[in-house]
Amino acid sequence: MQASPLSAAELAELREAVRSRLAWDAAVSDGELRALIEQELFRHARAREMTSAERASAVSRLFHSFRGLDALQPLLDDPDITEIMINGHRDIFVERFGELKPAGIEFESRERLEDLIQAMVGSVNRIVNEASPIVDARLPDGSRVHVVLPPVSLTGPIVTIRRFPRHPPSMDELVARGSVTEEAAKLLRQLVEAKYNIFISGGTGSGKTTFLNALAQWIPADERIITIEDAAELQIRGVPNLVSLETRNANTEGKGKISMRELIRASLRMRPNRIIVGEVRGEEALDMLQAMNTGHEGSLSTGHSNGARDMLSRLETMVLGGADLPVPVVRRQIASAIDIMIHLSRFRDRSRRVAEICEVAGMEDGEVRLRTLFRHEERKEGSGAAGGRLERVSSLQNVRKLRFAGFVEGG
Repeated sequence: MQASPLSAAELAELREAVRSRLAWDAAVSDGELRALIEQELFRHARAREMTSAERASAVSRLFHSFRGLDALQPLLDDPDITEIMINGHRDIFVERFGELKPAGIEFESRERLEDLIQAMVGSVNRIVNEASPIVDARLPDGSRVHVVLPPVSLTGPIVTIRRFPRHPPSMDELVARGSVTEEAAKLLRQLVEAKYNIFISGGTGSGKTTFLNALAQWIPADERIITIEDAAELQIRGVPNLVSLETRNANTEGKGKISMRELIRASLRMRPNRIIVGEVRGEEALDMLQAMNTGHEGSLSTGHSNGARDMLSRLETMVLGGADLPVPVVRRQIASAIDIMIHLSRFRDRSRRVAEICEVAGMEDGEVRLRTLFRHEERKEGSGAAGGRLERVSSLQNVRKLRFAGFVEGG
């Protein structure tokens, strides 16, 4: 990634010169804007010292400061970058093919980065400032943006951008990558079509959203789907009757907030066949479980955890955070609502794979019981790559929905 050949002061000077000329005619095409930038650059004393490649880089940087996301635009245009991490205006890192590296670029000033942050969050009606220094937002391409400002951050504005493929991989592609076996994928397809409630767990960057998108591709096209997210990032295709809902933060007066709980409750009045909650983080877990338990079969959701069993405990904690219910009642709700748990992990070779597929098998001695259907059995290999594969451990016992859907018992 080539850094700008111009200093921060020179970039600011040229930008102001171009902006002053744009004031006469702001409605210029991209081509006209580039030509204008080139004219101003050639007037600059530094232009004579620059190579043609450096001049092209400077023109692109200035162009992106008007029509794109400034220094970030080349990173966002790189399809191999999956994460962009900005630790203040000088330290920018990227994740490419699972490996973290410095991006080799920086913003000309902290003020320039702060202006860009306001542009990003403002485009989706979000607010971030000293009074409310943490916010989730998204870019037009669906990338997830998380911002933390001072005084919470001690190193300046912090921005983390999680990028998603423009064309999310299908389950066949995930099978080809080794993320899941063909046998497990075949069962999962039947479970989705037969309307089993499925919950996907995993750590940060384990591929939960990608896997959820892949599962959703098997939802029949004649169903009505409602997605609920903090920041819309799901890319569900093939379902014409799709409604996407997104939460809203409070305004500067502390009013107008729309929470996940409110959206889940509102969705129940929209006559959905299935409800997809992008990620469960808090007390909305209770509303999600109740939706699953009141006729909205085939619903999907995700959550952060270290394992399928740990996810059950986290769900229990989330529900108790939103309602004063006896623990046995909460556990019965979980056992009744969720049919299948899928846990994803990121392995030491940076691959993202299904680590376990479990059936929620009711209650036993006051605990929610899990029956493992598939488990990733790791084998040591000299190359250092994560060996092993997803092995079948047992067969599905609750085949009522499979039988009703016309599939062979047990998948």
